[in-house]
This record gives sequence, structure tokens and C-alpha cells, in this order.
Amino acid sequence: MTQSELTLSSKAENDSASVKGFLSTPPSYEEATADATGKCNADAEMFAEYGWDDYNIRRVFIRKVYSILLIQLLATVTIVAFCTFCEPVKDYVHSNPGWYWASYALFFATYLILSCCSTLRRKFPWNLIFLVIFTVSLSYMTGMLSSYYDTKSVVLALGISAAVCFLVTLFSFQTKFDITSCHGVLFFLCMVMFISGVVLALVLPFNYVPWLDATYAVLGAMLFILMLMFDTQLIMGNKRYTMSPEEYVFATLNIYIDIIYIFSFFLEIFGTKRHQSIT
Repeated sequence: MTQSELTLSSKAENDSASVKGFLSTPPSYEEATADATGKCNADAEMFAEYGWDDYNIRRVFIRKVYSILLIQLLATVTIVAFCTFCEPVKDYVHSNPGWYWASYALFFATYLILSCCSTLRRKFPWNLIFLVIFTVSLSYMTGMLSSYYDTKSVVLALGISAAVCFLVTLFSFQTKFDITSCHGVLFFLCMVMFISGVVLALVLPFNYVPWLDATYAVLGAMLFILMLMFDTQLIMGNKRYTMSPEEYVFATLNIYIDIIYIFSFFLEIFGTKRHQSIT
């Protein structure tokens, strides 16, 4: 066989192989996308894993917040009950008003510390120590305030506050309305209430106006009900604005203050005073 014939034969074999490769059955979709599908599945599993971890963290955060809040409320109710039902304690509270102002100073100082010092309120056990001081001081203030009202009025205000706070919390967890997006409106309302409170504090001692005092209490109760909804949705984590799971002390602090103010305003609305003012 000559050289030219060998060359032609080799060329023919190469052409035949190319044709066979071209005409061979193409790979299936599963085979062609095996790598891509495997990668997508891995990404989906990773996303599901991290999403589940976030859900668990948020659930533990909510459980921790409401566990601490329950202890705070039990302590407050106990102090209020002693100041309301126990006559020796009531007489001691009335005869020593200096403890009220000392409690107010502790309340204000610890509130500023826990609100402004983010590092401290995340550091155990100092965050819980300051939270205990804050709870005891505000509970004493609430108990002393309750001691100037009729016993039935205090019980009625406690019952109404408990029912309202439970319904508001349940509504906040179930509703699709995002109240966290209305933080600007709530801030404006808080400023209006603050300025109105300062004006009333200056005006009412000279000329007491019952309907004006009651109107302020009604508006204050409505405002802090909205604040309770706002703070509840912040800890849920599924709205526009959310709170970090590390801020369980700050979250508990906010909800506790909302409930105490709701009780105080309801006591002002439905309560019958024994004395006109704290002296």
C-alpha cells in the first residue's frame, strides 16, 4: 500500500469517528444538569439549615424575654399587693416619702445605663444585676402609687391591664400589620405626651381639672398600648425592624415599662384616690 493510500485510509477513519461522535445519542437532562442540580441542592440545604437556626435563635430569644418579664411582673404584683393590702406597709410607705424619690433616682439611673450602654446591657451578670435594681425600684414606685388608691380600684386596674396586655400581645403576634414601620409617628406622640405632661405638672397644682387629668390618662394608656405592640413586634423578628437576639435585657426592659405605664394610666382612669397627692 502506497503512502497516499495510507493517508486516505487514515483520513477516512477519522471522518468516520467524527460522524459517529456527532450521531451518537446526546446526554440526558439529568446527566447534563447533575452537577448544577447537586450544587443547587447543596445551596438549598445550606439555606434551610441557616434559616432553621435563625428561627431557633429567635424562638429562644422570645422565650427568654417573656420568662424574665414574668418574674418582673410577679415581683411587681407582690410589692403592689403588700402596699395595698398590708396596713403596716401602707402606713410606712406613706410616712416615708423619701424612699419614693430614692426609688425614682435608682429607676432613672438604671434606665439610662441599660438604654445607653449597649456593651454593659449585653454583659452577664451586670445586665441582670442592673435589671433587678431597675425592677425593684419601679415596683416600689408602682406600689407606693397604688397605696394611695382604693383597694378595689387597684384590683380592677390590675385585671384590666392584664387582659389588655394579653390581647395586645396576642394581636401583635397574629396581625400582618407592621407597626414597626410607624416608629416616627410613635416618637412624635411620645414627645407630645411628654410636653403635655410637663404642662399639666405645672398647671394642675394651681387649678385642678379632673377631666383634663382623665383625658391625659386615656391618651397615655392608648399610646403605651401602641408602644407595647411596637416592642412586641420588634422581638418577633419578622417585621421591617427587628431587635437583635443579644438584646434580651433591653427587650424585656421596654415591654416591662409599657405594661407598668398601662397599669398606671388605667389606675388613674378607673381608680378612686384616697389622697390627692404623694406628700
